[in-house]
Amino acid sequence: MAAGGVDTWGVQADYVDAYDAPRRAPEATVEALRRVIGTPPPDLAERAPVVTRPGRRLGLGRVEVECEDGTRRTVDDVLPEDFPLGYHRLRTEGGSSRRLIVSPGRCWLPDRQQWGWAVQLYAARSRSSWGIGDLADLRALREWTESAGGGFLLVNPLHAVAPTLPQEASPYLPATRRFRNPVYLRVDEVPGWQPGRAADARERLNATELVDRDGVWSLKRAELWAAFTSPGVADDAAFLAWRGERGRSLAEFATWCALAEEHGPDWRTWPGGLRRPDAAEVAAFAAAHAELVTFHAWLQWQLDVQLGRATGGTTVIQDLPIGVSGGGADAWAWQDGIAAGVTVGAPPDLLNTVGQDWGSPPLVPWRLQAADYEPFIQSVRGTIAGAGGLRIDHVMGLFRLWWIPDGASATEGAYVRYPSDDLLDIVALESHRARAVVVGEDLGTVEPGVREALSDRGMLSYRLLWFEDDEPDDWPVCALAAVTTHDLPTVAGLWTGSDAADQLASTTMSEDDVRDGRADLLARLRRGSELVGDAPVDEAVDAAYQRLARAPSLLLSVALEDAVLEERRPNVPGTVERENWRIPLRVPVDDLPTSAAAGRLAALMSEAVGTTRPA
Repeated sequence: MAAGGVDTWGVQADYVDAYDAPRRAPEATVEALRRVIGTPPPDLAERAPVVTRPGRRLGLGRVEVECEDGTRRTVDDVLPEDFPLGYHRLRTEGGSSRRLIVSPGRCWLPDRQQWGWAVQLYAARSRSSWGIGDLADLRALREWTESAGGGFLLVNPLHAVAPTLPQEASPYLPATRRFRNPVYLRVDEVPGWQPGRAADARERLNATELVDRDGVWSLKRAELWAAFTSPGVADDAAFLAWRGERGRSLAEFATWCALAEEHGPDWRTWPGGLRRPDAAEVAAFAAAHAELVTFHAWLQWQLDVQLGRATGGTTVIQDLPIGVSGGGADAWAWQDGIAAGVTVGAPPDLLNTVGQDWGSPPLVPWRLQAADYEPFIQSVRGTIAGAGGLRIDHVMGLFRLWWIPDGASATEGAYVRYPSDDLLDIVALESHRARAVVVGEDLGTVEPGVREALSDRGMLSYRLLWFEDDEPDDWPVCALAAVTTHDLPTVAGLWTGSDAADQLASTTMSEDDVRDGRADLLARLRRGSELVGDAPVDEAVDAAYQRLARAPSLLLSVALEDAVLEERRPNVPGTVERENWRIPLRVPVDDLPTSAAAGRLAALMSEAVGTTRPA
């Protein structure tokens, strides 16, 4: 066992759980993870990227650096203070070559306090939607937010899933973290689409009680193909230039999409010759199906265009999931770095007393280094692009991840350590380049030092009314403050007791755990207020956000579910049968500007941060 309780494979068998109790992972788990991780090459330390900052010593002696702009510089061990930030290559006098990543060490931050809405975009349907909230609806939400004095929107992950049926419902189990989901396209606004088509079908889908992703994608896929195959659309010069700029990664993803339509959504079940992206059979397939591959690339271009219209000049904080589907595009592209036979999750904690298994395979830390951190860089960059903000789901995963061997329960995992200093500095570099605020979701089991490391890099922490013992007045400035999240009760669901009933019906949690959990949250809600047990729901919502408004935190987030008095939370972790990720907002996006409850919350938050509605 190495120093600090971490062995030479990076496995941390001993840890302290969410209840401050010492724990030790099962020996069978530790042995299984060691086999999966394997032994890194002996020269990894000499080949792995150097991640540093201007003014720091490289420890390599005199080196030649080829900067990403093509210029060359000689560095005598200490990197000059004015050295350009970015991704470079260095060569030592001994002739070795490795990547040099120069980071500012701190993320970009807004210069004033702002408030904004937390939005599950698929749920935000308007009367013009095609059965699911889309990027045109996001544009309407952004315009309303601006008019109400808000400064940002926080949205669920918008990443692509397999273009097949059934559609994956969870935004946190995408096929890729680099590309977006075309189900969010507003078909009316793509070139080549003919007005008047599919009117009956879209109205029917827009009236469903739950979001019908399969029905929506079937309709949109047909209409998008019809638009794409219209004369001149695929030959658009702007599209061709955009496609060329994105190079191999887009070509690889579009090819995976075409292959998935032909052979199914899991590359591990494809014919053997198609299971590696660099195989001759894959190149032959792409050539034979060039139009289909181009179609999937074109969908990504349209997503880029529509996202730009949707965001305007307002910050839209996009969500980076902790991982991807093991059968998806990113796992296909980077399969040599993926841990086979393992998924990630969380041990029992305040969010879920039986632990969680999220179903995503992890990247092996030393293999991530051997790949020059490229899978991580592309995932961060692809998510942060074009919107001005990034929320990193389960940010503790940059420090350590809870690995669960196949066949084991979520309680039988163990932590595996990651090179957190490097990963955090890469996030800071991408944030600096995109002028994007970064939020680290640091809920659940947080080891000592994590929040300090986030603060040192200007990365906002998370503070929730449901979790914090301190009053909002005492919360840190460098934070995003909220009442709840998509995984926790809405105010209305907590107040009426319907969320507790939902938990009992859909999880294996005991009645005592659910009852005690609700009692704790109700006590937090009532603290410092005059709420009585029979108060109307809207008074409970107002009381929660009146307290939140006192927080000095840079970002104050208001859940749209609370604004429309929704009792159902978007997701109950650890459930399968429940309608997770399919619950539409009770109020169409068109009617939100005239909603009394939403208007009260907007006015409250605008007063708190010192903004006013335009005259």
